[in-house]
Amino acid sequence: MGDIPAVGLSSWKASPGKVTEAVKVAIDAGYWHFDCAYFYHNEREVGAGIRCKIKEGAVRREDLFIATKLWCTCHKKSLAKTACRRSLKALKLNYLDLYLIHWPMGFKPPHPEWIMSCSELSFCLSHPGVDLPLDESNMVIPGDTDFLDTWEAMEDLVIIGLVKNIGVSNFNHEQLERLLNKPGLRFKPLTNQIECHPYLPQKNLISFCQSRDVSVTAYRPLGGLCEGVDLIDDPVIQRIAKEHGKSSAQIVIRFQIQRNVIVIPGSITPSHIKENIQVFDFELTQYDMDNILSLDRNLQLATFPITKNHKDYPFHIEY
Repeated sequence: MGDIPAVGLSSWKASPGKVTEAVKVAIDAGYWHFDCAYFYHNEREVGAGIRCKIKEGAVRREDLFIATKLWCTCHKKSLAKTACRRSLKALKLNYLDLYLIHWPMGFKPPHPEWIMSCSELSFCLSHPGVDLPLDESNMVIPGDTDFLDTWEAMEDLVIIGLVKNIGVSNFNHEQLERLLNKPGLRFKPLTNQIECHPYLPQKNLISFCQSRDVSVTAYRPLGGLCEGVDLIDDPVIQRIAKEHGKSSAQIVIRFQIQRNVIVIPGSITPSHIKENIQVFDFELTQYDMDNILSLDRNLQLATFPITKNHKDYPFHIEY
């Protein structure tokens, strides 16, 4: 799995007021891997939690694995470094362990004022179209970039020492193949971060990535609602949880670990944060694994519908 710790804490949908405390609880519980993104607008709070624990001596920076993501409006080569430095500044770090292209799609770049504005959150709140530039029919306005060019800018960030590893997120197998076959590729993507849970097990995409020596990181691993049933309440998951004396969340996290998939559940609840990493003291049987895989509903929760008209929309093909 490269150097990425098997379980991390995602800061997606974690409200800024709660995420600092969540990060501190997570470090105390043994988490080393933290997954952020510019688009979540809480990097500053994640950084505050990390800094607090380093100051206390609870953890050293070099023990941690911090990932964040380049947003779609900054795919232009000239903007990638600005965006990376901005994330580093918000996190108050001098390097990232992993920087990901958040989506393969580049959007219309932001107004020059955004580039100059020092507090990106306040600017985005007063200019809501900055992150998601929309046309009159409320579809995203594409940029004129190609993710192969964006990748070159990502590689430059490794060369200058701002990031240790680079990767991608939400790439389908054709997009990943195109990147891996890029002439003059200097660094391979370390991981492809994708939505993955028992209702969307992603067998084909995982086997493709792993066959190309690209690890897979599962976001939204606890799934969501399918026909009114929450994955966590699925009777199959509940039965397996009962048999092992574990929670449903621990079962679906362990399921990914046994597939050699890195997993980043998100929570701001201390008891859940602690529980989600207590998954190394039991093993699912092959029968359990097969039963969980049979829950496949092809349920994609993160479909990003306003981007469906984009030439690089990743979900028009099967995987």
